[in-house]
Amino acid sequence: MKLGFRCLPELFGLVPEPVPARSSLPDWLRAAPAMIPSETLGGAQVRGLKQCPPLIDALSLGVMFRLAADVTVQEGELSWDWEPPASLAARQTRAPIGLHVPEQAAGVPFGLPPDQFVIKFTNFWTVAAPEGVSLLFTHPLNREDLPFKTLAGMVDCDRFRDGFVHFPAIWRDPGFEGVLPAGTPVAQGFPIRREALELDCAPMSPAELAAHGKVQDGLQDDPGLYRKTYRATRA
Repeated sequence: MKLGFRCLPELFGLVPEPVPARSSLPDWLRAAPAMIPSETLGGAQVRGLKQCPPLIDALSLGVMFRLAADVTVQEGELSWDWEPPASLAARQTRAPIGLHVPEQAAGVPFGLPPDQFVIKFTNFWTVAAPEGVSLLFTHPLNREDLPFKTLAGMVDCDRFRDGFVHFPAIWRDPGFEGVLPAGTPVAQGFPIRREALELDCAPMSPAELAAHGKVQDGLQDDPGLYRKTYRATRA
């Protein structure tokens, strides 16, 4: 599937491009041990999350959108020293972060203090998807290390292909101070075909039960069976 991304001519080369999520894996994943002694199991070696293919695939799936500029966080204030060129042909903010006023989040269970703004990461790229395809934008999966939580939303990018989709987020770590560097992942996008789902729920047939037992026995004998046998080839 091909997705098209376009930015204003003045900004090309100045703002981080969207990248395949697999090229933006977190440093903590690379540093995580593959095998870990478990005190719970008397020191026996157990496989770490680094060896969990579903977790790795979630981190690697789709497109990663990244922060446009360094943002300094100090005493609850966000600031930046970034002055990209203005465009005479388009109306677009040049700030890497905007906001929604607190009242816009009234009545939602996000744990937002009454006086706290909802921040909004500026996306400088339009997204064009093939016909019948929407994009689900959400917080980078399994990235609980980030001090914010991007809210999920879905946009029909086959139709809304000439406008910018920005990313609202809750600032969830009031104690964080430092610099969010340019290139920090702020949203992960997943193309989804708009197709009606049909759900088929039933008890396992004898053949299905036998197949299930075979899978369970295989996973017990070989912890890497899913990765070697059932996991699809990744592009």
